[in-house]
Amino acid sequence: MAAERRTARVARETKETRVEVTLDIDGAGRASAKTGIGMLDHLVEQIGKHGLFDLEVSASGDLHVDEHHTVEDVGIAIGQALDRALGDRRGIVRMADALVPLDEALAQVAVDISGRPYCSVEAAWTLDRIGELPASLVEHLLGAIAAEAKLTLHARVLKGENDHHRAEAMCKALGRALCAATRVDPRRAGDVPSTKGTLGG
Repeated sequence: MAAERRTARVARETKETRVEVTLDIDGAGRASAKTGIGMLDHLVEQIGKHGLFDLEVSASGDLHVDEHHTVEDVGIAIGQALDRALGDRRGIVRMADALVPLDEALAQVAVDISGRPYCSVEAAWTLDRIGELPASLVEHLLGAIAAEAKLTLHARVLKGENDHHRAEAMCKALGRALCAATRVDPRRAGDVPSTKGTLGG
């Protein structure tokens, strides 16, 4: 019997933004993002493409104020979709890491789908903005995803001169790490990968 696909749809609407996310963890890396912030679209699509997730994100927000609310709510919605699609986490690998180069840049991400949200990002930016995206919001995006997906996330840029390359390498590494961590290992025979018997915190 074929395994049930792990999918979710999240619609989040506030006075500041409207965000819709559809996610299929067991996809083929078909990723599309339309948020009104070109660099945010690019980074989100890297997560989906290299995570082998089918991920579609659309957002409209108060960009006349600034980019903060849109980035935050996109991260929240992606994290919520991951959380819902993973369900009780039975059979998954749970922990994984990835080291990803992009030309002169090198980034490393480790994740633990632990039920305990935590995010640490070590990255230095040369400029205030990467395209239309304030560089400081890259960390905010990852933090929002980690909080809502209830996972531990450590990300760091080890090398790099170009901010675009640094940020893109980090999001590619996040996708690769999530791809490995969410994979179902048949040796687990459907068990929750924790000696506690639960990944609820």
